[in-house]
Amino acid sequence: MGADYYNILKVNRNATEDSLRKAYHRLAMVWHPDKNPNNLIESEAKFKQISEAYDVLMDPKKRKIYDQHGEEAVKSGHIPPSTAHGSSSRNRYPEGGSFPFAERSAEHIFEEFFRENQGEFSGLLKKGPPMERSLPCSLENLYKGAKKKMKISKTITDSFGKVETIEEILTIEIKVGWRKGTKITFPEKGNKGPGIIPSDLTFIVDEKPHPVFKRDGNDLLIDQEITLLESLTGKKLELKTLDGKILIIPVTDIVVPGFEMVVPDQGMPISKQPHKKGNLRINFIVKYPTKLTEEQKADLQRVLGGVS
Repeated sequence: MGADYYNILKVNRNATEDSLRKAYHRLAMVWHPDKNPNNLIESEAKFKQISEAYDVLMDPKKRKIYDQHGEEAVKSGHIPPSTAHGSSSRNRYPEGGSFPFAERSAEHIFEEFFRENQGEFSGLLKKGPPMERSLPCSLENLYKGAKKKMKISKTITDSFGKVETIEEILTIEIKVGWRKGTKITFPEKGNKGPGIIPSDLTFIVDEKPHPVFKRDGNDLLIDQEITLLESLTGKKLELKTLDGKILIIPVTDIVVPGFEMVVPDQGMPISKQPHKKGNLRINFIVKYPTKLTEEQKADLQRVLGGVS
């Protein structure tokens, strides 16, 4: 004789969906294997029975077949010919007909139940610890914005210890002006353990070193070497920006060691005000000659002798 699903859930045969839901919630929380680490064999069997009963009785088609033909008809998907002929025309099933009722795991039914009832039962399931991954970005990415595709690998472990590794491609839209340490979270995209909500997956922006520029908040810093002559007489600098444009910057002041020129609005975009930018700060390094001829020294004395 097959299992009595109503008896398993401890409800009567006229039980409503709400009664079934409450009964399943009460029993599943008692017999879930995670709640019975010292009695796994019995709890796994009970939990499977409870989930199977709930799955059948909550599905109107499965419940109807179960009520009329029993557990075997539901599980096999076949209606016995003798009972099929005995059905009324309204409820008649094809003789020997099959029904697409695939068995589902108890853990799957349990997780589906809590997803559907998260508002009522959200406090009953714990969430897995967050997962963090580095998101390397070039200064160009953070200056212009970009889209990155990140391949992730996560593990799904059910209550019976079965582990499945899943790979997924996530697309991350990098916003202009983001800084190192910016976090981008994908809710419930991380690992999942038995009986818990999947963990969140968080990517943390990391800036790759740049060969020319350094970043200081919203400002960009660059070291620029000039000759002693240029430091005294001036120069036009040509600098290539992070978006490929060429800046022509005239240097007209006398440049002394440690001199810094500030070029407004040529730094990094400001993330909350992307149409505004920080400053470009140019640190000049004066390159002195390693030696001078006597003639050159005389010329310098003549030109600079009276300059204070």
